Amino acid sequence: MKARVRWWVGFAVGSLYIAAAATARADDFARQREWMVARQIEARGVRDPIVLQAMRRVPRHEFVPDGWRHAAYADRPLPIGHGQTISQPYIVALMTELIRPRPGMRVFEIGTGSGYQAAVLAEITPHVFTIEIIQPLATSAQQRLERLGYRTVAVKFGDGYFGWPEHAPFDGIIVTAAADHVPPPLIEQLKPGGRMVIPLGSPFQQQWLVLVEKDEAGTVRSRNVLPVAFVPFTGGPRKPPGSNAP
Repeated sequence: MKARVRWWVGFAVGSLYIAAAATARADDFARQREWMVARQIEARGVRDPIVLQAMRRVPRHEFVPDGWRHAAYADRPLPIGHGQTISQPYIVALMTELIRPRPGMRVFEIGTGSGYQAAVLAEITPHVFTIEIIQPLATSAQQRLERLGYRTVAVKFGDGYFGWPEHAPFDGIIVTAAADHVPPPLIEQLKPGGRMVIPLGSPFQQQWLVLVEKDEAGTVRSRNVLPVAFVPFTGGPRKPPGSNAP
């Protein structure tokens, strides 16, 4: 009987220690997120309070491999396997701000990766659609998003070049891989008044983050925002199918 009591006491003490350690670790990650937002994001000019709140809320360390959790809030992209990366926090925040996200809008992401960008968007609107061409990443991202409570995010395994016409038109589109041109299907699926942000350029040459806007009359304009470095876009035709592609 005494041995059983000692076992239960030891079990309870061990459980309390584990719980305390987990709480301390969670608090440490929360402090790192605050530092990330203040020093990496706000300091570089991202001002939209909705975006900043989303960046503070999403546990970025849950979206990186275990071996990289110590660097989850560092000012850099990180590998997530299959030759892909999770983007630098500032770039995620900037791309989110550029589409002017608001509650209720429909947002489409091409390149789910680990699901981090989709989670940031889901903190703002429940209408988030994301597509990933690498099946293991699509599967793991869907499971991760569901586990963390982002159950309204629709994840699809497929070629993002052709968009997701069943759910179009979209108020905002975010492309998280560098293409050599803007895919025409994405222009078609962008709602009048909508915005798309996409990196354009070769992985071995200069790339630009480009903001594409479609006005209410359907006229499309684009402008370069800043130089970036993204993994290459895969899928779709390798050359623009027509001379009218932006």
